Amino acid sequence: MTDLYALDIDTAASSKACGGSTHPDGEACVTLAKIGPDAWAMGDGKRPDAEPLRFTTAELDAAGIDPARFDLSA
Repeated sequence: MTDLYALDIDTAASSKACGGSTHPDGEACVTLAKIGPDAWAMGDGKRPDAEPLRFTTAELDAAGIDPARFDLSA
């Protein structure tokens, strides 16, 4: 298995999806970038400087996260 945190994400293009949150800090958004054939990096739109979490495609599927919502393909 690939070490997801060893993959380079500096050149990965990310896409943003936002929900309809009415939180006082504004709408909740996350970013998603494909960083490998079976690897994804997900970031917090409110904390762009935080290190993104990394997931396999199977993990995204298990969480109900569809890359197509981000205009990305698996």
